[in-house]
Amino acid sequence: MAAAIEFEVERLGAGPPVLFVHGSIVGPELTWRKQRELAERWSLILPSRPGFGESPRLERNDFEVEAPLFAELLGNGAHLVGHSYGAVIALLMAAERPEAVRSLTISEPGALLIAAGNPDVDEMIRNGERLYSDPGSIPAETFLRLFRSGAGSSHETPEQLPDWLARGVELLKDERPPWEAEIPLERLAAADFPVLVISGDHSPAFEAVCEALADALSAQRAVIPGRGHTIPGTGAPYNEALERFLTSAEVR
Repeated sequence: MAAAIEFEVERLGAGPPVLFVHGSIVGPELTWRKQRELAERWSLILPSRPGFGESPRLERNDFEVEAPLFAELLGNGAHLVGHSYGAVIALLMAAERPEAVRSLTISEPGALLIAAGNPDVDEMIRNGERLYSDPGSIPAETFLRLFRSGAGSSHETPEQLPDWLARGVELLKDERPPWEAEIPLERLAAADFPVLVISGDHSPAFEAVCEALADALSAQRAVIPGRGHTIPGTGAPYNEALERFLTSAEVR
């Protein structure tokens, strides 16, 4: 098993540490490209998940396997930020090492079981299960379009995928589906760190998941529209909400 130290990790800036965990398809350089300006006031820790950048691949990317690996990067304490699949990993990381989490910021996690029973959430799970029933039979471009459409991503999918994007789709097809994640909500709720849950106001399913998560964790809520599921891509609105929260957590 690889250790976190073996993965590619970019570090920027000076100030309180903030660990960012990206999701599927694209790595940290695209997911967090508009957050790099925060390095003027914060120490950014930007790991590449397995198979992204120079990080070694796992046999299969899996939130349950990755969480303890990346939890090592929290060190003696850091703010933790996760988006999409990375938000699922971040939730499990926070449960793994709650004493090392200064604050937790989550945007639209794929942990759909949090709101299972909601009709929109259940439909999203069914659609995902159909897509993943035989991913090898679906051309990469088609699979990516269907996946992004289902998630509400604002990224455009070209007719011919460049090598880096084709690699991301290959990882996506093999990835353990995030709706299988069972989040230890009681353990997280008992932890002594503030939580912010962000949604993009584009999907009833994701809104239901974020509301249920915020209720379970007594978390702050923010809704940042404009880029669908690609919430960090809004730039200033996301950064302002995140920095307000991080600053209040530091004061706390």
